[in-house]
Amino acid sequence: AMEDVCAKFVSQKISKTRWRPLPVAALQPPDVFATGSWDNEDNRISIWSVGDLGNAGLNGEYQGEPQLLCDIRHNGDVMDMQFLDQERIVVASSTGTVTIFRHHQNNQTLSANQRWEKAHYHVDQDTSCGGAACTGVICNNPEIVTVGEDGRINLFRADQKDAVRTIDNADSSTLHAVTFLRTTEILTVNSIGQLKIWDLRQQRNEPSQIFSLTGDRVPLHCVDRHPNQQHIVATGGQDGMLSIWDIRQGTMPVSLLNAHEAEMWEVHFHPSSPDHLFTCSEDGSLWHWDTSTDISEKPSFLHQGGRSTTYLSHNTINQSVVSAWLSNDPTKDRMEITNLIPNQTLSVNSLDILGPCLVYGTDAEAIYVNRQLLA
Repeated sequence: AMEDVCAKFVSQKISKTRWRPLPVAALQPPDVFATGSWDNEDNRISIWSVGDLGNAGLNGEYQGEPQLLCDIRHNGDVMDMQFLDQERIVVASSTGTVTIFRHHQNNQTLSANQRWEKAHYHVDQDTSCGGAACTGVICNNPEIVTVGEDGRINLFRADQKDAVRTIDNADSSTLHAVTFLRTTEILTVNSIGQLKIWDLRQQRNEPSQIFSLTGDRVPLHCVDRHPNQQHIVATGGQDGMLSIWDIRQGTMPVSLLNAHEAEMWEVHFHPSSPDHLFTCSEDGSLWHWDTSTDISEKPSFLHQGGRSTTYLSHNTINQSVVSAWLSNDPTKDRMEITNLIPNQTLSVNSLDILGPCLVYGTDAEAIYVNRQLLA
């Protein structure tokens, strides 16, 4: 599948890659994405077009490399980035500032549309001495939730100057990532291996539930929620493990899957085919986890040993209730795992997936687009 991937070298380390969302009911594949950089003299937010579709090679393969539409300077490392809508992107900075940039499609420019200075900050005895990195942002237009190194959670609303709500001491450790469980509930992961649910309707500044990895307190870096089954959550951490949680039951993960050799930076369920999941790591790999294989189509020798009772083939009536991700051991005979970039050596910092298209960015100062992912 490597031949479907095109690379663009960009002379800056890429920390985040995000597809621009498609209009509702759009049939075409995504065609525009944004990137943010880190650890450069001059960090940038850039908007790219995926390239010239009409420019097919002799064998019909896709040739155009991504084209830069516009970019703008960003103060600090880009720690996270999410599209709020078709035109606006919310960016989290290592300086603690959160900025909304607007992409003006008529003249292909970017401008800072709104800024919350030092949304995250460390406090000295007598003065706020400086920003704390804003590590994560998630949007549900017009609402924006940010988390940071300072253990704070902010709820902002686009076009409102002040925070709607701030939970100052939400966590005594660094919060690394956040996602919406539903419109009124968020889920955070922290640097001591905990996952916490916060009900934004409650005024008290305590989580409504706490889950944790047992024992080692391995920092969790990323989280994603299953798009259709909101109780299923995937997290990735410093040890490269993938954890699958069912937040309806217990306080520990349903399964811990050996994955990468180093930190897992991002985990994403495919938004419309959530039997597929993608993870990327400091170790230079990007894995595609596929639980969609119908067990009933596999050779029967897999069913020996009386274990077959744990498999639910996908055409059973239970499929709406039971997800492959929640079986006792999803890897047994029912998951295919593929490293999409076998020979990469530097960190793969970010990935995003929409329809048949994958975009990812690396410390090798390159962005990669694969447009035939689940083909």
